[in-house]
Amino acid sequence: MARPPSALRDHILRSALRLFADSGYKGTSLHDIAQVTGCSKAALLYHFAGKEAILTELLTPAGEELAALDTQLTGLDGEPAAWTAVTGYVDLAMRFRLELKILFQDLPAMTSHPALGAIPSAVGRLLTALAGGSAAPADTVAAYMVLGAVCITVTGDLDLPDEVLRAEMIHSALRTLGREPARP
Repeated sequence: MARPPSALRDHILRSALRLFADSGYKGTSLHDIAQVTGCSKAALLYHFAGKEAILTELLTPAGEELAALDTQLTGLDGEPAAWTAVTGYVDLAMRFRLELKILFQDLPAMTSHPALGAIPSAVGRLLTALAGGSAAPADTVAAYMVLGAVCITVTGDLDLPDEVLRAEMIHSALRTLGREPARP
């Protein structure tokens, strides 16, 4: 049975997201989450069936947005595909920084998580779009480099305003892909 939204539920989710990002999903217990939120373990379990349920709720929006980006890329090729893929992927990565950090801590287990079931196929199509639909080795390698570099950059400790970070990641990704970006 779904529970109604509440301030405590939201606080639990925000706290768990931070704990999972800092200590890893495996390194965080329900007790840790309850302590940080200032509630009992019973209160936490009233809102969520367990730690897995919390993780699912945290990862579902990222999976849904990746699926939406995948839909945007359908039918695009060449320059439009690369530009849409880069800007969409950078925006997605920035919006879900902590979730990406959690994913990268245990990539094999996390990418097979039910909330992210579409990741392998969506990432394959994202790579194709980043490469502009080209199967040339140089384009394929550049696409993989952008895929990894955006995640590493967005989860790093760069002390930059979000708008600067976004603009520089898009610019650098397009350069890596051999598409000279226009500077505003």
